[in-house]
Amino acid sequence: MRKCSRAHLDPAHLRRVWDRRPLLSRPRGTAGQEQPLTRNSSPTSNIPGPALQEDQVEAWGCRCCPGPKHQAWREGQASSLSLSAGGSCVKYLTFLSNFLFSLLALLALEAGLWGLTVKTSPEGGWGGALPTDPMLVLLLGGLVVSVVSLSGCLGALCENNCLLRFYCGAVLTCLALEALAGALVVTLWGPLQDGMKYTLHMAIIHYRDDPDLCFLFDQVQLGLQCCGAVSYQDWQQNLYFNCSSPGVQACSLPASCCINPQEEGALVNTQCGFGVLHLDQDAAGQVVHLQGCWPVLQQWLRENMKTIGSGVITVVMIQGTELLLAACLLRALAVQKAAKDTEPGP
Repeated sequence: MRKCSRAHLDPAHLRRVWDRRPLLSRPRGTAGQEQPLTRNSSPTSNIPGPALQEDQVEAWGCRCCPGPKHQAWREGQASSLSLSAGGSCVKYLTFLSNFLFSLLALLALEAGLWGLTVKTSPEGGWGGALPTDPMLVLLLGGLVVSVVSLSGCLGALCENNCLLRFYCGAVLTCLALEALAGALVVTLWGPLQDGMKYTLHMAIIHYRDDPDLCFLFDQVQLGLQCCGAVSYQDWQQNLYFNCSSPGVQACSLPASCCINPQEEGALVNTQCGFGVLHLDQDAAGQVVHLQGCWPVLQQWLRENMKTIGSGVITVVMIQGTELLLAACLLRALAVQKAAKDTEPGP
């Protein structure tokens, strides 16, 4: 084998070979001076690869959730700036609770849309003004609750301060409106009772005009076992059931007024109230309920006032708990951001 000569290993010879290299290929220091050749010198030390990778990370970073955690990840410090165990627990509790409320609200929204879509209006179109419709109330309520719940859900999942602040503001607004409504109910209880009584009379007049109203009023009469607003004679106000009506339902009552609408059968006898308004009170009392729905409703409200109050308090407590969780999560994110700002760089 050929042995290496001593001239090839002479440092002076290596220096002369190094000096004959082009200037552009020589590694330079930070001040532009040439660096001497050493055994640890790397021919690829000046390649701007790491800087290019940092630019790519900056350009391709997560933009859908621009929170402190992802900013720290871009700087290579995500492991030291994660939420604490308590903050993570609050985060996932907020996400889970709002996710459940979002599902319920979306179901209500879908039911309202379906009801308005398949419903046949007597005017025959959507061109008129928005009616006072139970399906419309269900749709609007589902829309509002779904927007608020989804903002809390996404805000907790992405650790987004803007969505969480919007969620807190929306919940605070709901609580303020509920408090205002409760104060108005207590202060204006007398006029509200008159308004409810008037609403029952209007429901009787427009009973056949709206299938949703027809269904709701039938459920009220079946549930409370009543007929009419104050008495069963209130159905004379309806054009279809009035005794002067030329139709087949003249001097009749809806089947929901009957004491036994099914008459021991599997199906409801829709003609069980036909001709009842022709009968005297004793004979009519054998077929239909004579007492109106308004006195029964007043008695039901007095007997169930504690249950209604407990339900309202439960709803308020749930909303307050959701608000407290969101506020704790915002606090944890603020602490995380403060820790990131004070942490020394690499």
